[in-house]
Amino acid sequence: MSQAPGTPTISVVICTYAEERWDLLMGALDSVRVQSLPPQQTIVVVDYNMNLYKRLIFTVPDVVIVENNGPKGLSGARNSGAAVANAKVVAFLDDDAAAAPDWLERIVALYDDPDVLAVGGRVEPHWAAGRPAYFARELDWIVGCSYRGLPKVAAEVRNVIGANMSFRAEVLDRVGGFNPSLGRQDTVPLGCEETELCIRAVMGAPGCRVVYEPAALVNHHVPAERGTLRYMLTRSWAEGISKAQVSRVVGHKRALGPERRYVRQVLPRAVFAGIRDWTRGNDPAGLSRAGIIIVVLASTAAGYLRGRRLPARPAAPETNPDPKDELWREVQ
Repeated sequence: MSQAPGTPTISVVICTYAEERWDLLMGALDSVRVQSLPPQQTIVVVDYNMNLYKRLIFTVPDVVIVENNGPKGLSGARNSGAAVANAKVVAFLDDDAAAAPDWLERIVALYDDPDVLAVGGRVEPHWAAGRPAYFARELDWIVGCSYRGLPKVAAEVRNVIGANMSFRAEVLDRVGGFNPSLGRQDTVPLGCEETELCIRAVMGAPGCRVVYEPAALVNHHVPAERGTLRYMLTRSWAEGISKAQVSRVVGHKRALGPERRYVRQVLPRAVFAGIRDWTRGNDPAGLSRAGIIIVVLASTAAGYLRGRRLPARPAAPETNPDPKDELWREVQ
């Protein structure tokens, strides 16, 4: 597809850190290569893994390969990718996600409105071993995907989802990029760096907005171990801690506005639906789904309360996590 005059150019950034994810990364790159609206450039950022960096340099000639030159972790890697992007819009795709062919076309269309600062899309889980019957769709945020309760049509939201998001390059420059004291480091499941960035972006540009476009789709690989109750509790605990860290930066009300509606409206409906399905004999797993929703909510709330009591993380953490870092140890 040829790009229409006036359509903003777009760079795609994919961050990666482990050779074990090679096949998934190649799938992500293949999905970008067949976009109906080709990106101006595709950038792969390697997060402190020299062997992976060298392998990419020698085997993937059509992509810009760079190393993370900031603090170790996803936030530092994303900032390193954005720094070399030369398009008007910077899109981020996870290394274990595959974009639909019209992904970029759908995203760019929303930037016709100058008040749109960021656009995110729908993230559908692709379960390696099938969705566990007890894993409610309302909890898909645990595996980095869109969950039941999000808008079904394009709408203003507080924040985008990290696996499928984009920002105007000028916005990333203005707010200073992702906060390196937040976000995942290797397999440590902290997060919310995109939430905090979106809030800062809107605070600095009153009247502007962040948009969720469910038609802009990516499929996100979910390994079997992420469907276990152990992972669900670990991830929800870490989410609570992450939300507490965000609230330190942007304030309690800004950090938790959508979560209040989610807890008051979306989750009770899901619990009652699970119990109803079980009592009617329609779904034997309904009761376990309802129970796990309650347990996950309790774990998230406990993580948040614990996070409020932890010391704030430094603005620029060391390259490697410090085992004495109390926050880092909380999610091990």
